[in-house]
Amino acid sequence: MASPRDLPVLPNLTVQQLEYLVAAADAPTRATAAAGLGVTPSALTQGLAELERRVGLPLFERRGRQTLLRPDAAEVLAHARRVVAATRDLARWAGTRRTGTSGNVRLGTIDAVAVHHRAFAIRAFRTGHPDIDLHLTVAPSGQLLESLVRGDLDVAVLVRPADLPAEVIAEPLLDEPLLVYAPADADVGTPATWGPWVAFPSGSHTRSVVATALAATGARFEVVAESNQPEVLREMVRLGLGWAVLPTAQAEPGAEPLVPARHEPIAVRQLVLAQRADVPPDAAVDALVEALRSNAVAPSRATSGR
Repeated sequence: MASPRDLPVLPNLTVQQLEYLVAAADAPTRATAAAGLGVTPSALTQGLAELERRVGLPLFERRGRQTLLRPDAAEVLAHARRVVAATRDLARWAGTRRTGTSGNVRLGTIDAVAVHHRAFAIRAFRTGHPDIDLHLTVAPSGQLLESLVRGDLDVAVLVRPADLPAEVIAEPLLDEPLLVYAPADADVGTPATWGPWVAFPSGSHTRSVVATALAATGARFEVVAESNQPEVLREMVRLGLGWAVLPTAQAEPGAEPLVPARHEPIAVRQLVLAQRADVPPDAAVDALVEALRSNAVAPSRATSGR
């Protein structure tokens, strides 16, 4: 066993200095970062300079009139993100223990979950927990995952990415079939004749699933228009701008549903329930997770007496 003399001397870093580093890395300018933290630009600059001194490495470099994070400072930034997120978790946990209430829960979901798959479960949670302030963020999967890692969300329901960050744990929530939809006057033919396509933006988790599936069929994935919103893609198909691969729940609702070119799915995207690993327990977060797992559905009119 190593003696205390053999262990490296730990730099005397503060959480505030690490928070300054995260803010400076994420904001477009130092002034914006300082404003977001509620400090002056000079205080931010001094704090970052002290952090560099204590780490013993230069973290920033000047490029013209900009001050940018050095590439070799990435490990320090990753450490700062972990510490800041964990400290925020600790502060929230301590607050719940002091007040005896869980205060607020921050949930992030993709639109299909908030509008279709778990809409009733989210409403039921709010009704059943009136003392908990539920903050709901609806965004693409990539943004949700980044917010979760930063500590801005407690729970996220998103499309499973190809690579899950080490600090995030995820459990399967549901598998959602994706079908091919063509403009009304299109000749379905064979996959080799399909397209052009309207699709989710490059970098989207769903787009990666779609591109892989289409390539396996021999279809060319020539994208002519993009949108993060499935409803917009649906309307593009109706206008004849291109073909799309969409979840049934978002392609076929309402009086004018899209008709799939094939009735069997081209792919399946897995939606997962994600949280950061090793966070302090929170009864409200646990209750929300159970509600999302439950797959509760709204009662039909016939059973509700209406």
